[in-house]
Amino acid sequence: MRMSPLLLSLALWSTTALADDAAPVAGERHGLASLASAAVRDEAHRDQLRYTVWYPAQAGSQERALQIGPPQAPLFEVGRAAGDAAPAPGTWPVLLLSHGNGGSARMMGWFGTAMARAGFVVIAVDHPGNNGVDAMTVAGSTLTWERAGDLKAALAAAHADPVLSAHMDMARLGVAGYSAGGFTALLAAGARMDLQRLLDFCRAQPQDGVCQPQAEFPTLTLQARLDAAATPALQPYLRQAGANHAIPGVRAVFLMAPAIVQAFAPAELEQVVQPVGIVVGERDTVAAPSTNADVAAASIPHATLRPLPGVGHYDFLSDCTPLGQQRLGPLCAVDVPKAQTHATTIDAATRFFRETL
Repeated sequence: MRMSPLLLSLALWSTTALADDAAPVAGERHGLASLASAAVRDEAHRDQLRYTVWYPAQAGSQERALQIGPPQAPLFEVGRAAGDAAPAPGTWPVLLLSHGNGGSARMMGWFGTAMARAGFVVIAVDHPGNNGVDAMTVAGSTLTWERAGDLKAALAAAHADPVLSAHMDMARLGVAGYSAGGFTALLAAGARMDLQRLLDFCRAQPQDGVCQPQAEFPTLTLQARLDAAATPALQPYLRQAGANHAIPGVRAVFLMAPAIVQAFAPAELEQVVQPVGIVVGERDTVAAPSTNADVAAASIPHATLRPLPGVGHYDFLSDCTPLGQQRLGPLCAVDVPKAQTHATTIDAATRFFRETL
């Protein structure tokens, strides 16, 4: 039976359409930016800031597995990306991404690569002295307000990259953050922190998860932070804690299990005029929703809150390998599969940023 010319053309069109509708590919590039405050936070006193960019890559680019840990014994499975692949044609909204205490850009790669496939350029950093790649330092974990400057420096460096700049729509700028990265995102949106307010809160509620030493740096007590803050080296930076750390042009904010929210007075959070999307685990004991996400949602005028039943704080990290589960214990233990939590979060963030950017 011969096919009519009309049916033949329709069949050929369908085949072409299916071929063009290939699965989106995430590209990955790495870069360095210079930043004076990095030198006081980094153990080796380097003034360099590492950043990673995930972006929509040309169809057919070959992705590879992203992992954390020794190549023969990885601890985390992050996802997949095509290293230094050519960007896909077009311009894309830009998202800045901040990791949690002791995390890294790659640890948030499950989120960054997914958002790149959804049509965003994602710029993530390794916050100096407060990341899982280098040694953690007291200065890096104390000068938390300097994190917003890290995002700003990485944004400028990425925009100066001739491979990426033509594909970055700087008029559509958002910021996302996990845990301490959520605090960073609020700073980038224009909220000013009150260091004394945070200290008063921790003295009144020393058992609050934010006030306790964290699993990533168990020896860092509140007193150790106070002692470091009193040193001459940190005093110039301490005076900038309550300054305006906003990144110009931020139009939307997405928070995952935000922490350190008690550093912001409710009246200050009321000044955040951008739409803010929040996802949080109902079983989070590190950054308890009652003193963090709930407070942000109640005070920010255009905030929406999505609690995730059965989800804890570290559920927003990358997937653990069997070896990671064996060695890292609490960082890998979950009641809800991470794949489910990640998928829910990615869907919420994609919808949020498409609506707001």
